[in-house]
Amino acid sequence: MFPQGLLRTRWLRVPLERWKEQDAFLKDGVLALLLTLLAFVPTLSAIGAQIGDLPERPANALGLGLVLAQTLPLAARRRWPAGCLVAVAAAFAVHQALGFATTFGSMGLYLALYSAGAHQVRFRLGLAGVATAGYVVLAFVLHRLGSPQDAMAYLAFYLALAAVRLVGSGVRRRRAEEAERRRLAAELATAAERARIARELHDVVTHHVTAMVVQADAAQFLIASAPERATTGMASVSDTGRRALTELRYLLGVLEATGESAATDVPGREGSSHGSRGPALGRVGDLVEQARRSGQPVEFSERGERRPRSVDVELAAYRVVQEALTNAMKYATGQPTRVVVRHGEERVEIGVTTDGPVPATAPAAVPATREPGPAGGRGLAGLRVRVRMLDGELEAGPRPEGGFEVRATIPSQPQPQPQPVQE
Repeated sequence: MFPQGLLRTRWLRVPLERWKEQDAFLKDGVLALLLTLLAFVPTLSAIGAQIGDLPERPANALGLGLVLAQTLPLAARRRWPAGCLVAVAAAFAVHQALGFATTFGSMGLYLALYSAGAHQVRFRLGLAGVATAGYVVLAFVLHRLGSPQDAMAYLAFYLALAAVRLVGSGVRRRRAEEAERRRLAAELATAAERARIARELHDVVTHHVTAMVVQADAAQFLIASAPERATTGMASVSDTGRRALTELRYLLGVLEATGESAATDVPGREGSSHGSRGPALGRVGDLVEQARRSGQPVEFSERGERRPRSVDVELAAYRVVQEALTNAMKYATGQPTRVVVRHGEERVEIGVTTDGPVPATAPAAVPATREPGPAGGRGLAGLRVRVRMLDGELEAGPRPEGGFEVRATIPSQPQPQPQPVQE
């Protein structure tokens, strides 16, 4: 059985949620009707807006109509805030000038002023000017009719009305700032998602296309001298193309996936629906074999006991090896390359070393100095961002003895990194 407090909370929460879902015009209509009913409660007659202090006139049909004119227009206070304020303020002014008794319905003036400050979008200064001019006219009329109020009393009442409008303006400003923050957050999230998709597409397309180009060039030179080997090379091109299509399908599936299913679908592991085709650290051997078929001599060694890791860590480690082998095939074709993966209790370390001098035709992805540095092309720059998001480090640069080296250290359980906030 549920505790009585919990049951009461549920019974209250459900109606409130349904009420919030209703149209604004309906909710404001209920407010206007409630204020109208309260305006005729005798015990509440002492509560209300009053400034004239003229001799009280007996109630009649005109007074009843003026009371209704101060409450019923509130049904449109959010849809037409300016019109609501004009109608309510005019009825209040006539009600005061004719000396009818104060009712609780005069509180509609405060609600109309608040609504004008909170919901009026256009002509805000013009509406404030018109309201101020109307108040000056009302004060002059009341004074000529014999009101005992002095200038300070009129000023104090005006300042009270202005304060109510300022409260509404403050609410409107906060809502606008919150909407702007949500818009900027959505833009940042969209930009981050675009960058992530661009990195994934770059990693997939560049690696496989590079391998296909190298294999096709090798087969072209072998057609005349060794047709059998050329046939094998073309078969490797076909196999690489199929791998690229498979990985692209996997990437599209991940991008389309939402919710818990995408987070628990670990690529490259047993029991995963994408395990046979998704990139993961356990499939680095496929990258090495593909590079070898492209003519790149690659040595691969894996040290330590492989441990369960998150999808992000597995994918980042896989991409590090993939990008390093892609650069080796593009800029150091035929040079010995070594891939070492070390599994630790707290982190995984990846090292990819390619022998030989740094080619003069290397792009901006390869630093021009002899010391490893933070410079990098699109692939290495994207990898550095990916690794840093996992609280890891990536270094890439030429070796003093020649060649190029890529090293990455990724924690097995990365700490979430705060997203940068743009002013």
